[in-house]
Amino acid sequence: MEPAIVLSISVAAVLIAITAFGIYTSFGPPSKELSDPFEDHED
Repeated sequence: MEPAIVLSISVAAVLIAITAFGIYTSFGPPSKELSDPFEDHED
């Protein structure tokens, strides 16, 4: 296989993995532990 194709697929796979992890962290079960800084400092 062409090295440029392998590199492109690898970079795309890493970006997809990071995006999926971010979505999971934001909306999945770990989101219960997140705090909202704006709610913590109400006037």
